[in-house]
Amino acid sequence: MKSKDKVKKHGISIKNIIIFFTTVIVLLCIIGCYNYYLAKNEVLAKETEVDVEPVDNNIVISNAKAINLDEVISANTLESSTEEEYVTEETDLEYITKYNDNPNLPKGVIQVIQEGREGKQEVTTKKTYENGQVVSEEQVSSKVTKASVDKIVEVGSGNRKSTYKVKAGDVVYTTSDRAEIRVEPNEEAEKIATLGKGAELTVLSVNGEWYQVSGEARGYVKAENTTYIDSSESYEEENSGGSTGKTSSGGSITKPSFGMALNKPSGLSLEQFKKVLTDSKDTNKVMQNNAEYFYYIEEQYNINGVFVAAVAIHESNWGTSRIAQNKHNLFGYGAHDSNPYGGAYEFSDYSESIDLIARVFVKHYLNPKGTSIYDGEKATGKYYNGSTLTGVNTKYATDKNWANAVYNKMEYLYNKL
Repeated sequence: MKSKDKVKKHGISIKNIIIFFTTVIVLLCIIGCYNYYLAKNEVLAKETEVDVEPVDNNIVISNAKAINLDEVISANTLESSTEEEYVTEETDLEYITKYNDNPNLPKGVIQVIQEGREGKQEVTTKKTYENGQVVSEEQVSSKVTKASVDKIVEVGSGNRKSTYKVKAGDVVYTTSDRAEIRVEPNEEAEKIATLGKGAELTVLSVNGEWYQVSGEARGYVKAENTTYIDSSESYEEENSGGSTGKTSSGGSITKPSFGMALNKPSGLSLEQFKKVLTDSKDTNKVMQNNAEYFYYIEEQYNINGVFVAAVAIHESNWGTSRIAQNKHNLFGYGAHDSNPYGGAYEFSDYSESIDLIARVFVKHYLNPKGTSIYDGEKATGKYYNGSTLTGVNTKYATDKNWANAVYNKMEYLYNKL
């Protein structure tokens, strides 16, 4: 049988094969031509000027200008450049001052029984920056690394007031557990010795708040760290009225002004502090019952007690705030913006918060760095911008009207004299 006949036998001829492949080629050509002409109607991505009119109504051209990504990032950084930083550093842990009444001492007399010792703590602070400038700082946590030691002060609560003034030749006894003897009558002078409680010293001369003494050591000791004992000591009955214009120690009252220096005592006597802080606005009698402590901080830390009282009144609304009532904290000390009540320090009584905030102001706000302040300490000047209300306002309060509000309270109190 011939080969041609074999192909036919299976139903396939050479002619049919040729027709099949020809048909396939024609179809491929048709598809290719269709795709070619259809693509001409697509929107092409090309660089186009904004003011060019489209030639085809089916092509939509954006009227947005070309975007420079670097410029966008830069602009957004300037407009919204708020950043947060968490910083951990070791700082001083302020001690607490405990005031104990002593009925055997004349009213208003202060004796330091135990010197306070600062501890150390690691504090983590969240700092918020805007355009590279710190706009707020908030303490978020703290860890005590070295415990502080309380300062213990005995204050006279008897109904008598001593009129006796220590003079050269008198014998005094140390009341503090760490009575420091120095070569000069100032806390910056070199320390000669540290005496324990009960050391007997003979007064050689009186230099303001210092006695020049001899005995177990020769030098100068702070008067508040000693006591004079004499059965023949003269007393007078306590006069609640006081003497306007003078303190019990003979100082003069500093007249109030908005720009007054706050790192100087007001000059009010104990009786005058009680007078100006007795007020109908003080519904819980918080300020009235703690008036003496604003006098004591003046005696110890060289600060205007009326200023501190005015801050307490402003921050606690005369002792009626929740933090003041529940935590004995008249200043909202330690409160953070994110959790004011939870962050605020808790004290066992109001005297502790008054004493602590006075030392904080003196150490960090009211004196330049290196200034000798109290108990041999030096001011850090960390937030110092001047010893005035405006200077304190700069770092102490975010409210720009804080200084005016506090001064209004100061004026109110001074006008009651």
